[in-house]
Amino acid sequence: MTNAPPPPTSAAQSARTILTRLHEVMAARTNAQSKLNQVVGIIGECLDSEVCSIYLLREGALELYATRGLKQEAVHVTRLGLGEGLVGTIAEQIETLNLDEAAAHPDFSYRPETGEELFHSFAGVPIIRRERAVGVLCVQHAEPRRYEEIEIETLQTVAMVLSELIANADLVDTAARIDAGETDQSMQRLSGQKLVDGMGAGIAVFHQPRVHIEHTVADDIEAERHRVYAAFDKMREQIDRMASQAEFGVGGEHEEVLETYKMFAYDEGWSRRINEAIDSGLTAEAAIERVQQRTRMRMRQIDDALLRDRMHDLEDLSNRLIRIVSGQMGTAAQVGLRQDSILVARNLGPAELLEYDRRRLKGVILEEGSLTAHVIIVARAMGVPVLGRVRDVRTSIREGDMLLLDAAAGTLHVRPTQAVQDAFDAKLVISQKRRASLASLRDLPAVTKDGVPIELMINAGLREDVAALDLTGARGIGLFRTEFQFLVSATLPQRERQQRLYRDVLDAAGDRPVIFRTVDIGGDKALPYMNVDENALEENPAMGWRALRLALEREGLLKVQARALMEAAAGRTLNVMFPMVSEPWEYEAARQLFINQRAWLKQHNKKLPSAIRYGAMLEVPGLIETLDLMLPHLDFLSIGTNDLTQFLFAADRAHPRLAERYDWLSPTVMRYLARVVKMVAGSKVTLGVCGEMGGRPLEAMALLGIGIERLSITPAGVGPVKAMIRSLDLGALRRDVPAILAHPAANPRGQYLDWAQKHQVDLGE
Repeated sequence: MTNAPPPPTSAAQSARTILTRLHEVMAARTNAQSKLNQVVGIIGECLDSEVCSIYLLREGALELYATRGLKQEAVHVTRLGLGEGLVGTIAEQIETLNLDEAAAHPDFSYRPETGEELFHSFAGVPIIRRERAVGVLCVQHAEPRRYEEIEIETLQTVAMVLSELIANADLVDTAARIDAGETDQSMQRLSGQKLVDGMGAGIAVFHQPRVHIEHTVADDIEAERHRVYAAFDKMREQIDRMASQAEFGVGGEHEEVLETYKMFAYDEGWSRRINEAIDSGLTAEAAIERVQQRTRMRMRQIDDALLRDRMHDLEDLSNRLIRIVSGQMGTAAQVGLRQDSILVARNLGPAELLEYDRRRLKGVILEEGSLTAHVIIVARAMGVPVLGRVRDVRTSIREGDMLLLDAAAGTLHVRPTQAVQDAFDAKLVISQKRRASLASLRDLPAVTKDGVPIELMINAGLREDVAALDLTGARGIGLFRTEFQFLVSATLPQRERQQRLYRDVLDAAGDRPVIFRTVDIGGDKALPYMNVDENALEENPAMGWRALRLALEREGLLKVQARALMEAAAGRTLNVMFPMVSEPWEYEAARQLFINQRAWLKQHNKKLPSAIRYGAMLEVPGLIETLDLMLPHLDFLSIGTNDLTQFLFAADRAHPRLAERYDWLSPTVMRYLARVVKMVAGSKVTLGVCGEMGGRPLEAMALLGIGIERLSITPAGVGPVKAMIRSLDLGALRRDVPAILAHPAANPRGQYLDWAQKHQVDLGE
């Protein structure tokens, strides 16, 4: 944070004027109702708004507590439930509304006793206390108009000060509701989303006790500014120290994650916004919290998962900064874990996770979190199971409660009974025995009972994933997702960085093959540092401008990657695969680009691969109609079952209502795949499947039944699938599968299960 403060903005000046007058009101020896009555008058006057009203949460409903402009007889009479009307929506969603015509909003609820039919425009902001909406501050105007951003920012700043006033006056009932929730001693079962697989047991430890801001209005703005300067300096020292001490070895994706995290810590835009909040008259703590609240509201409006995760990193830093400036630095990591523990947090940053003792940390529970978050990448490397999207953790869990985490099942037991504890321990023992049994298969070949060898490979995307080759005994990497390096990088990875990653992967794999998929970005994998045409924003990004389509347009991107791959594979065989091929000309254009880059490198006396093998992914269903034209030019073909399935059914695989509706074992999918196998048979092209389908024993069995003999799957799936293969009579299966495809039952999965049980196939269930 620079030491030269920017001049106050008009928003800051407006807010400071109001806060100065509010400070006088708060210091006066009058009752809370009188203070609120004066507050609505001051805000309405300063913002030249005909109506200003304050609603407070009382007994589970939002009660009109003070108003200027509405009928006074409505005060303490008008009540709205959470989610009811515009006021209830603001409180429930913890969001801001700014409407030029309030009655046109679908959540508008007319209350005749208020007389609000005279007013058209409406703007409202939540009054937040301890991350909960405890009320709503709103303004209205007779003429239809949208309130200026300056006015909205002023309202948000004033709402923060109001939260202190109403809390000190004991006007809201959130504390009572929270306390009531904490008295529950019974066992609870919470559910969530598996982010990192595994099981763990330990006592509940909250990552950080929330810093409760008691004083929001600054007495000396310059003093507050210097407090923030000092806090920024200390925070940056901590981040630099943690980045240098991360124990993941040299290089790797984790290093890039921490570099991105460090970039936020030095972001001048963030520090400028905090400075502006101080200019408005807030204390250092309140200014940081004020900016953080705006960040949270923005996060709720962001659909892009990657950008949301980056906002989480910024929130992590905000928490750290506010603890430093308030002198309350004691997180659970600093105190230390004294026994096996499960960490509980609303969200968590990667640097904060690194502070914990990995011997005692048995799991993490997050109220938020997503599969692409930086902290999840780090947790996976640490081997710590993580369950995300767990609701009500703060009201359901107390510090020191016993927790049982089963991330695979998506469950968390809080204060378990002895019977549940025994069942969990038994499942854990079985899981450990099963893992030990599968580990014993590592050096055994993946060969069926009747002697047919099956090629098992793994999918990867990080340097560290290559270690799974030795752990699983897999034959190689059938899919290396090169876009992972792009997704976690703060800037476009330069050729040297790409080359270093690819060489490290090839070195670690040794004589085992690695198939590099060219970068699959764009659409649903947007990169914040790549300029996107705003007119090309997509409603259906998975089917949009992504992967090979984008790479062929941004030739420079693909050329750099081609050179990096070839130089990294100097003296070795390079296997390169193009994603999302829709027509033969796209594949040929990409292959020709690589051929041209090889010629350029040769001309410049660069070392080259001994051979280059080219492949394509079959993910777009229509490609099958021209596959015969491509086969003479292909060395290998990989079927990407994840995208292929959603395109076949026109069903977004991430949609919660559709995720379980369409089965991989349906005749639509299986007949399509069988048709591909027949087309490829007899050619020189090696055919395989990469995707989640091949990593599940029953689905893998069905794939083998139609003629697939190469599977590239997640490392965790290698052991269970190999056990299935070694127990399978493939000849018998291939004799019976045509009948299943010809006469599918309403439940085709049941047909495959019945066959497996009849023939004693090990499905690990």
